[in-house]
Amino acid sequence: MEVDIAVDFEDYFPSMLERLGTEGFIGELCNGFRLLMDGERGLITFESLKRNIILLGLNDMRDEEIVCMLSEGDMDGDGALNQVEFCILMFRLSPGLMDNGSKQWVEEYDVI
Repeated sequence: MEVDIAVDFEDYFPSMLERLGTEGFIGELCNGFRLLMDGERGLITFESLKRNIILLGLNDMRDEEIVCMLSEGDMDGDGALNQVEFCILMFRLSPGLMDNGSKQWVEEYDVI
């Protein structure tokens, strides 16, 4: 099943990295993960993402689109995102983090 998701997205991550520094930025990613995760499982699941989708401003997102978001980052095939999978997905979705000026911090922290 392939769903075409067209969402306008402005990449704020590079400016966040510049403002917060590496440690602060990674801390914010971890806070974002905790905000969206299922507290009992410690993972972002379909149910936890659906329940928290309003926080992302994506109120009209269909179930198929939520499944696609999860599968995009699900590296171990369990249908949910752990914290590492979530962070890797966020890096992949931010082309500004991968430009030449930002690669140094990625290599320094061995994030990818």
